[in-house]
Amino acid sequence: MSSANKQDSFHTLSYGDDTFQYGELYVPTGAGPHPVVILIHGGFWRDAYDLTLMHGLAQHLVAQQIAVWNIEYRRVGNPGGAWPGTLLDVARATDYLRTLAPQYQLDVQRVITVGHSAGGHLALWLAARQHLPQDSELSTSSDPLPLTGAISQAGVVDLEQAARLHLGKDAVQALLGASFADKPQRYLLASPAALLPLDVPQVLVHGTNDDTVPLIISQSYQQKAQIAGDSITLIEIPAGDHFVVIDPDSEAWQQTYAEIKRLLMLL
Repeated sequence: MSSANKQDSFHTLSYGDDTFQYGELYVPTGAGPHPVVILIHGGFWRDAYDLTLMHGLAQHLVAQQIAVWNIEYRRVGNPGGAWPGTLLDVARATDYLRTLAPQYQLDVQRVITVGHSAGGHLALWLAARQHLPQDSELSTSSDPLPLTGAISQAGVVDLEQAARLHLGKDAVQALLGASFADKPQRYLLASPAALLPLDVPQVLVHGTNDDTVPLIISQSYQQKAQIAGDSITLIEIPAGDHFVVIDPDSEAWQQTYAEIKRLLMLL
């Protein structure tokens, strides 16, 4: 499927045959090649939530001459969603940028992921997948698209820890189809915390009053990443809740946008 608005800067494009294997590509009006932000929505990987959660951020970024690939994917509750389909979809959507790049003047040498909540997990996992074994159930390519950075907004970046805390009414167990005790290998392949070091610069943005994904998730991940030798920044948003980080009018987003420019070398 493909559609465009009056400015020919917005396109809905399929990266697979399933109904949910598509993304919204926002292309700046200026001359390319354009750096790209891959936006990944959250919702505890469940089908009740979709990519419309990221529309405000996408519109802000494209107005700043940054291309945006706001991706949808099969979720828990969709046929083919959860393990392994959800992760395979975001990987394929990311690699599909190579196909889109010539027509839409995208700079695939400057691509970062920005994800909220469960999307924060996926954003960091996309940076980590270069370390997956070639025979892994989650390996989709021998040459995954390299990222120049990854940003988690209140992300579920440690699946084992999140499962222990029963976040989202056992959302991690629903995604992976098992507890850690029953299928530890799934957690080791799907959790950014288990795949450290990612060897990609990372930024974590998290509200101190987040009662959906507690701040301790990002704090403990930062410590592990630092010990592993990764370049990582944690930005704590005072009194911030779970959703302030995706409010394009918030100070939290302004801080995130500054990190996006830094990672894309736009400063």
